[in-house]
Amino acid sequence: MKEKGKNKFFGIVKKEPVLIISAICAIISMFFVPPSAAYMGYIDWKVLALLFCLMAVVAGFSQCGLFDVMGQKLLKRCSGTRTLRFVLIMLPFFTSMLITNDVALITFVPFAISVLCAVNRERDLIPVIVFQTVAANLGSMATPVGNPQSLFLYNSFSIPAAQYFFTIAPFAAVSLIALAGASVLCRNEPIAVSFGSDAKLKSPWRMVIFSLLFVLSMLCVLHIIDYRPVLAAVVIALLIFDRPIFAKIDYGLLVTFVCFFIFSGNLGNIPSVRSTLAALLEKSTMLTSAIASQAISNVPAAVLLAGFTDDWRGLLIGTNIGGLGTIIASLASLISFKYYAKCDSAKPIKYIAVFTLVNVIGLATLIGLAYIL
Repeated sequence: MKEKGKNKFFGIVKKEPVLIISAICAIISMFFVPPSAAYMGYIDWKVLALLFCLMAVVAGFSQCGLFDVMGQKLLKRCSGTRTLRFVLIMLPFFTSMLITNDVALITFVPFAISVLCAVNRERDLIPVIVFQTVAANLGSMATPVGNPQSLFLYNSFSIPAAQYFFTIAPFAAVSLIALAGASVLCRNEPIAVSFGSDAKLKSPWRMVIFSLLFVLSMLCVLHIIDYRPVLAAVVIALLIFDRPIFAKIDYGLLVTFVCFFIFSGNLGNIPSVRSTLAALLEKSTMLTSAIASQAISNVPAAVLLAGFTDDWRGLLIGTNIGGLGTIIASLASLISFKYYAKCDSAKPIKYIAVFTLVNVIGLATLIGLAYIL
């Protein structure tokens, strides 16, 4: 019984490492700033509500088969390896802008593995999956809803939509050009992509419902309507039409945010910590947040550092381009690695080497662009 409980504990730690770390950080910080009613003020309820709504809507779209249909239609037009690689890499780049980087990778990395194996291109697994991961992490920064850290900063600093896009556009554009070029750097060999059966949309009426909920969520993101009626609409719609979607939502991410809200809020009330972080951010918010992301990943870095600076541009750029680099800089990167590691012909060490090389080059390039701009 004791052994079973131990295995279960380590299973949770392996599955939710950032959640465990965030909980430990929050608990440790409580020894310095005892729990009180002030803790409730640390938590950004709007961010949590929007994350819940977006995860529910995306899960609904996935259940309806939207992403399978879209992927098949694009891949059926591929006649050569260059076109195939281009489509597989660009799919997560563009879809991550609306469905988040982790959902894009959960959707399209297994899809890429099955397609490449079907056409006997297993040798392309590492480069394609690595670039898919980079594409999802970079494409997601193009919109406020593309990843959790952008959504958090967008709402915390009440960033106007036009200023958000103006700030991020150069980095998204350079990323797109670089990824498009990298995706076609291979010999173009003829292939024939086919599927056992055509994917079809399931329950069109549910697609309509989730589309309406998505529009409501976007209106909330754009500060046009309040988040509370949107949250209520999503919960009521799921209760009436699709209760199983509740089980598809990543509650671990929501709890992780709560823990880091408490941790960062408590750090803000420790004078010595506050002055140290403020001094580092004053030298370079962008570089500090990018470096912090390498060690604690970009979502916690955004939540932690937001309370110590008013430089939202530096934080936004630093935590987004900081998703490149180490494999934990963006936790979405671990999703791709897990899927690749399950392949029969997997070479994990080679994957990590290629991943690190590509990410370091990308990170250095975008940091250079940040300083030029």
